[in-house]
Amino acid sequence: MLKTISDIRNFFQRYPKPVYFVSATPFNLLGLDEWVRDFTYVNYLDCFDGAHRSVFVPEEAPHAEFTSIEDINNYLLEHKEVVDLIRKKGKGQAIFLMFDEETERICQQLGLEVAFPPAKLRQEVDDKVSTTRIGNRAGVASVPNVLGKVDSYATLRKLAAPLGEQLVVQTAFGDSGHTTFFIASEDDYRKHAAEIEREPEVKIMRRIRCRGYAMEACVTRHGTLVGPLMTELVGFKELTPYRGGWSGNELYPGVCTPEVRERARTATLKFGEELKKMGYRGYFEIDFLVDLDSGDVWLGEVNPRITGASLMTNMAAFAWGDLPLFLFHLLEFSGEDFELDVAALNARFADERNIDGWSQLVIKHPDDVVDRITAAPKSGLWQMRGDGSIAHVQPATHRRAVRSEDEAFFLRISDAGDYRYEGADLGILLARGRMMDDEFRLTERARRWIAGVRNHYAGAPLKAPETPAHLPSKMGRFKIL
Repeated sequence: MLKTISDIRNFFQRYPKPVYFVSATPFNLLGLDEWVRDFTYVNYLDCFDGAHRSVFVPEEAPHAEFTSIEDINNYLLEHKEVVDLIRKKGKGQAIFLMFDEETERICQQLGLEVAFPPAKLRQEVDDKVSTTRIGNRAGVASVPNVLGKVDSYATLRKLAAPLGEQLVVQTAFGDSGHTTFFIASEDDYRKHAAEIEREPEVKIMRRIRCRGYAMEACVTRHGTLVGPLMTELVGFKELTPYRGGWSGNELYPGVCTPEVRERARTATLKFGEELKKMGYRGYFEIDFLVDLDSGDVWLGEVNPRITGASLMTNMAAFAWGDLPLFLFHLLEFSGEDFELDVAALNARFADERNIDGWSQLVIKHPDDVVDRITAAPKSGLWQMRGDGSIAHVQPATHRRAVRSEDEAFFLRISDAGDYRYEGADLGILLARGRMMDDEFRLTERARRWIAGVRNHYAGAPLKAPETPAHLPSKMGRFKIL
């Protein structure tokens, strides 16, 4: 039995199972290969141009147009080079950002264990309408809302009568603000009527003045482990074309007031215990909305998986002092018996002395113009010069290369030859210190870094017969992070 953090550290240095993170990019779990003996990123995009020894990118093979990240993962798992890799390294565990029942079927054929709860259970938790009901059972309240079928503006107003004139409508599934609609009039409704009316049920909320925060956690047999609270960057036009779109996080000592942090932590523990009753175990993330008028902490949504914030959680100072949160997830699926003092770990994770200051900016193409990229910045260490421009310093595969606030680690997503379209992920920038001020506005430093990254991209207009409606896009128009 593993009884101490030291025991667990040693266990993963000798971990007998190969672990494959199958995803479009290595972003979400970057750095985990340093903790697990045989950890391989099986990716579609080569963000490091072959320079990362733990990243495996097979040669492009014919495939149908991707419509989701699940399509990418299933393509990778059935790729001959990936199948050969698994046969060579050995059967082990597969981990994903997203997967479906088809992914589970392919993994079973390959002899891979999917180290997550079943896709069907994950989908139930991921459903924003279902999440609201789970939260209600757990005693974790959402912004005042109603759930129901909407077939017209009149029906919407009838259902939402107690909520006021300013409404926010969410469909069950969606990401980065794609399916969050702000409605104050019938004109607003008409813009999104088709998307709202095709849903069997939607969540209708009172619109509040709020700020977004994120907290990741892990359900284990001994209780729920809770990471630190992070800010969320949402809707900045410099970063995303989507009004409610997530575009990064900050982790630093003093996030919110101690009272808000404790309320968020308590809510996460309650939600984790409710998930445990449902048979769910492992990693999840909760988005919280802090009401600027009342101070209330509301449940936003839940991601039953690793997320875009996972790199921040797993590479934080507290993780190096104990273990990355994701290793507790992997431990839960390892088959090994272990003991954990969950209360003591949670206390250390919450201690501000164990938290350092980092930010990440997820930079999307914000313009409704499509072109083909002709030049793109390299992944690695970058530095800001005195005039605000930025320059590539050296190749790097880890944010630890960043030593000061005039440096940053850039992970390239879109490369030369790819198409730039509205909402396309260009890359992620990770830097020490904050990128927002206390009023949740981008700092001048953040604006300079964003402009600097964009200035290193160049594009050429499309040529016939290329048209925006019929692009041979590598990725398809969907979120990959």
